[in-house]
Amino acid sequence: MSLSEYTAHDATGLASLVRTGEVTPLELTRLARAAHDEINRHVNAVIEFYEDAETVAGADGGLFHGVPFLRKDIGATEAGRLQERGSRLFRGCCPESDSYFFRRARAGGLRCIGRTTTPELGSTIMTESILNGITRNPWDLERSVGGSSGGAAAAVAAGITPIAHGSDGGGSIRIPASWCGLVGLNPSRGRISGGPNGQDAGSGLTREFVLCRTVRDMAAALDVFSGAHPGDPFIIVQPNRPYVEELSRPTGRLRVGVARTSWGAVDLDPEVLHAVEGAATLLQEMGHTITDIDLPYEPVEYSRMYLSPTTASSLEAAARAMGRTISAATLEPVTLKRYEFSRDLPPCRGVDLQEVLRKMRFRVGEAIHAFDILLTPTMPIVAVPHGGIYSATNPAVSAEEYVVGDTAICQYTGVFNVTGQPSVSLPLAQSASGLPIGLQIVGRFGDEASLVRVARDLEEARPWAGRRPRVRAGIS
Repeated sequence: MSLSEYTAHDATGLASLVRTGEVTPLELTRLARAAHDEINRHVNAVIEFYEDAETVAGADGGLFHGVPFLRKDIGATEAGRLQERGSRLFRGCCPESDSYFFRRARAGGLRCIGRTTTPELGSTIMTESILNGITRNPWDLERSVGGSSGGAAAAVAAGITPIAHGSDGGGSIRIPASWCGLVGLNPSRGRISGGPNGQDAGSGLTREFVLCRTVRDMAAALDVFSGAHPGDPFIIVQPNRPYVEELSRPTGRLRVGVARTSWGAVDLDPEVLHAVEGAATLLQEMGHTITDIDLPYEPVEYSRMYLSPTTASSLEAAARAMGRTISAATLEPVTLKRYEFSRDLPPCRGVDLQEVLRKMRFRVGEAIHAFDILLTPTMPIVAVPHGGIYSATNPAVSAEEYVVGDTAICQYTGVFNVTGQPSVSLPLAQSASGLPIGLQIVGRFGDEASLVRVARDLEEARPWAGRRPRVRAGIS
C-alpha cells in the first residue's frame, strides 16, 4: 500500500483491508510513521510518536483491526506514557493507570502510536503552548486548528492517522472538527465512561471520544467506546442495537430546530449563515419539518462557569502532588491570571456554579423540548489566525477578557456540554477561500442513534470525502 492509498482510506476502510489480508497492522503503523515524518513538521500535531509503536497492543481484532490511533495529551490515560497536558507544570508526568477509554480502544483493535498537542490544560480553543508550540491548520498553515483537541484534528486532517482521541468540555472536539473539515461527535453525558480517574470530569461537562473523517467511523467508534463501568455517576439508557447497524436504518421524519442567529457576542459570519440555510433546506427536502429557534440561554451565565474557585484549588493540589510551584515559569500568562483571579474568589462561588448549571439545563430544556434534533453552526466564524485574545500565551489578555472572548466564540457548543446532549460537527460546507465550515446537529439526550442516521443522510447528500487540505501526507 502506498502512502497516498493509506491516507485515502478512513479507519473502517483500513480495518476492512486488514480483515481480508490485503495489508497488515504493522504495515499500517509504518505508513502512519511515514505520514508523520512527511507532514508533522508542517503542522506540529504529534508531540511524540512512540518508539515502540510497532509492538504496542491493539494489533488486530475488534472493529478496527490494528488501525493507527493517537492520544490527546490530556484526559484519558495510558499507563506509563507521558501526559503533560500541554503545560510546563506537568512536564514529565506519567500516569500509573490505564483509563477505561484506552482499554476499550485496544479491545476494539486500535493501535495507539503516539500523543497529540493540546493547549495548556485543554482550556482554550487555540492549540498553541509554550511547551509544544503552535499547531497549524492543514487547510491554511497561518490559521488555527482549533482546540483543545487541535493536535488530534490536525493529525487526522493531514493524514497521519484516520482517527484520533479527543475530549470535549465546551466544544473541544467539535471546534477543531469544524475548522479542519472533520466529523467530531461529543456523546451524551454518561455514554463514554471517564473512569477510573475521571468519571465526573468537570461536573459532567467533559466527555472523551474521537475525531474522524466519516460517519461510519463515528458509528463504529461509538460501538467500541460506549458503555458504563463500575462507579460511573452518569448511567444512561443503552442503545437498542449496534450503532453501525443504524447506518442502514431509515431516519423517519424529524422536527428540526434551526439556529440562524447569533447566540453570543461574536457575530455570525454570512458564509456560515449561508451554510446553515443550505443545510436547513436540504433537511426540509428530505421530509423533515423545519422551525427557527432563538437563543435558548443567557450567555453571561455560561461565561461565569469558567472563573470558579475550583480552578485554583485543583491546580494547587496538582502542584503540591508534584512538588512544584505555580508561577510564570510553570503556567502560561492567561492561565496564571485565571488561577490568580479564581484564587481570590469567595468559596460560595462554587455553590453558585451548580445553580448556574441547573438554570441553564432547565432553560435550554424548555426551549428545545419540541424538537427531535437541532441544526446550528458549530462555530460562528471560520478558522482564525494564530494568537490574539483566544490564546493562553498572549500576555496582554486578562483573565476576564479571555473567558468572555472564549465563551462568546463557543456560543453554539458549550451549552450542550451543560445539558449533556449528544452533538456532532459535520464538514458540510466551505468558505469562498476554501476553509471548512462545520455545522452542528444536536440530538435528544441519549439518542446518538438519530444523530448517526441524520449524519449519514447528510454525508450522502453532501459528500465531503473528496475534499483535501492543502497540506496532507501522500499528496505533495
